[in-house]
Amino acid sequence: MTTPVTTPAPAAAAPGAVKSAPRLRRAKEHRPGRPWRSKLLTVLTSLVVLYTVVPLIWLVVNATKTQSGLASSNGLWFADDFALWDNIRDTFTYGDGIFTRWLLNTLLYVVLGAGGATLLAVLGGYALAKFDFPGKRGVFATVIGAVAVPGTALAVPTFLMFSKMGLTDTPWAVILPSLVSPFGLYLMWVFATEAIPTELLEAARMDGAGEARTFFTVALPLLAPGIVTVLLFTTVATWNNYFLPLIMLKDPDWYPLTLGLSAWNSQAETVGGEVIFNLVITGSLLTILPLVVAFLFLQKYWQSGLAAGSVKE
Repeated sequence: MTTPVTTPAPAAAAPGAVKSAPRLRRAKEHRPGRPWRSKLLTVLTSLVVLYTVVPLIWLVVNATKTQSGLASSNGLWFADDFALWDNIRDTFTYGDGIFTRWLLNTLLYVVLGAGGATLLAVLGGYALAKFDFPGKRGVFATVIGAVAVPGTALAVPTFLMFSKMGLTDTPWAVILPSLVSPFGLYLMWVFATEAIPTELLEAARMDGAGEARTFFTVALPLLAPGIVTVLLFTTVATWNNYFLPLIMLKDPDWYPLTLGLSAWNSQAETVGGEVIFNLVITGSLLTILPLVVAFLFLQKYWQSGLAAGSVKE
């Protein structure tokens, strides 16, 4: 017959004994399935979303209105007449189809300017990240300083220089300055430093590959996310460039879309000028569509390029 085991009662605390410290309440653990919620963060995010989306909604809604409908209807709701397709047709046919010429000019400036700036940034960033040479720190300081200088501060000196060379009022006055992208160079420099292991380059050189072959077969595929990121930044900067073409170009045949739409908008302020706000709004909608499509298709590469180096392996 088994005898039950009895647990002795705890002895009473002696008089004057120091009481143990009270047990602290454990903080509520965060469960992975329940994200943290912050009312302030939700409100701020909602305000940012409204600030971003409302102008786009206004642009899409008003692109469907005629000139009279713009003045007689609410800005954030549709008018009685739906004229989007008519506005698109009139935008491309107004002024002997000058809008198409402005669109082709913008594509020219983007392909040569933004494309060239991306190419130079990739080559320069790779060289600065993976090669040692005298004056490298000076180049780094120059690039950082160039990033801090706004483009408008260099517009007048650039105009005077191009005027001396006789390049004003030509497409080269817009293309050549667009080839310089200090921010793109710095971004590729940082990206190449983190994305390309030096051991991989050394292994390729030991196998007999030259520097050109090493760059195109080993380094270039690893730089793809950074290249897309720099290409998007330079494309947006060139596509939306307004101030440089404004001071460089006089001939409307060489205007980009930004300057051309501004000229259409200014017609209402001139004596006898035709008011075509409906075409200006429709042209603005058509202008942003290529950028929206580019961001949607290249979003995966763009996000990975921005996040490069943020996680330490």
